Amino acid sequence: MPPTLASLVQHPALRLKVRAGADRLATPVRWAHASELADPVPYMEGGELLLITATSLDAEDPGTMRRYVRRLTGAQVAGLGFAVGVTYDEVPHALVEAAEEAGLPLLEVPRRTPFIAISKAVSAAIAADQYRAVTAGFEAQRELTRAALVGEGPAGVVTRLAAHVDGWAALYDTAGAVVAAAPEWAARRAAGLTADVRRLGDRAAPASAVVGGPEERVELQSLGTGRLTRGALAVGTAFALGTAERYAVHSAVALLTLTTARSRALQEAEQRLGAAVLQLLLAGQSDHARAVAGDLYGALLDAPFRLIIVESPDPEPLTDAMEAAAARSGETLLTVPEGDGDRVVVLAADGGAAVAACAAYARACEGRPAGERGDDDVAMAAGLSAPAGPIAASAAYKQAGQALSVARRRGSALVEHEELASGSVLPLLADDAVRAFADGMLRPLLEHDAKGRGDLVASLRAWLSRHGQWDAAAADLGVHRHTLRYRMRRVEEILGRSLDDPDVRMELWLALKATAATTYPA
Repeated sequence: MPPTLASLVQHPALRLKVRAGADRLATPVRWAHASELADPVPYMEGGELLLITATSLDAEDPGTMRRYVRRLTGAQVAGLGFAVGVTYDEVPHALVEAAEEAGLPLLEVPRRTPFIAISKAVSAAIAADQYRAVTAGFEAQRELTRAALVGEGPAGVVTRLAAHVDGWAALYDTAGAVVAAAPEWAARRAAGLTADVRRLGDRAAPASAVVGGPEERVELQSLGTGRLTRGALAVGTAFALGTAERYAVHSAVALLTLTTARSRALQEAEQRLGAAVLQLLLAGQSDHARAVAGDLYGALLDAPFRLIIVESPDPEPLTDAMEAAAARSGETLLTVPEGDGDRVVVLAADGGAAVAACAAYARACEGRPAGERGDDDVAMAAGLSAPAGPIAASAAYKQAGQALSVARRRGSALVEHEELASGSVLPLLADDAVRAFADGMLRPLLEHDAKGRGDLVASLRAWLSRHGQWDAAAADLGVHRHTLRYRMRRVEEILGRSLDDPDVRMELWLALKATAATTYPA
């Protein structure tokens, strides 16, 4: 904290006494200045402790003292120090009354205390306060940098900044939407500043603005360099920012500018990788797709997924909602823009939070009254495939496309492929001809298993039920994936047919379904 009149009065070496304005000793002191001018106001900036001996003043004249004190209070002087034992042996009564009447703190300075000692004390206190502020600012900078670099990312920077300024902070994207806010209650407050953030984004970066009322001061800072704005930072506090807080805000702006630029570049790289994975899947090259996916998308390909095709003039609100849900639940999400960006293909875990977020977003759009819908709500449509695996990605893409076409015709926000089916084909499998076909197709495998050479039928069933997912099917069977791969090669050898052929997989699955009632427990 900067020095105050109270801290100077408490300074043991100065031995100052309070003669008036004792209720205003908390006033900060910006400097100590000695002047014997009858009117020193033209040379004052406000906040000074004025030191006088009254060599050119009639300090015993009430009228003169009232005019003198009124001039000082009008100039927002912090206080008046009067040296006794020089011109006057004690502080004149007229000056005490004038100071008390105007509410100006009046300090008695003993003869043994030179003005230079008071000036040094104020200067030392100001320097110490500035050092503390700079030190705290550097510590805030280090803490914010650690948050940005050790995995907490922009949200971690925002959280730590809010704690440093003893207020709240929020990060906005280029559209003015809140990306992160801290504490949690600040998200609603930050959302109310979207219009101000958008206006700030129309100006070349760096740009800033101050908004808010008497109870709250909100600073907006743009993120980016040159004319490229990458978002904005809002900082809300009850008071104007101090030196340490200002260091923290400037550090946060620099770090968020770097991390948002890095995040955008990383996102673009991930989208290029995701596009390559999707192209390989649709081309039927599931093994190559898995190799390209690596650690980034590998988990998504190891379990059944849903494929979603979204068409909208602005698909970002939906994809942002899905990405946020996936991040909260630790899911992997693959998002690939198509065309001019108004069409997006998404691969999401079947039964996961991202698919649920997609459905919730669609329900919200359709649930709004017509008068409250925006253009994007009306125009948005999405198609959702049935659960699929890598080897069935092409079929899932077609399913999602068909569902999207139906959504367009219906004017719906989302249509699932399952809705397009009129009913199940399973009752048809009870036909004797179908059972005869199934028995004939599976007989070589059943005879193989009956001789105790392995469990090919059960392995085939597990593999098909898991959409060709080796790890998941192997786990269901309690065997190693290499064992399962060997068994599937034996199935191909015995049947003389390739499991890469979707028609073969379909026929085998229907055969297994047709014989399930007698061969497998229901």
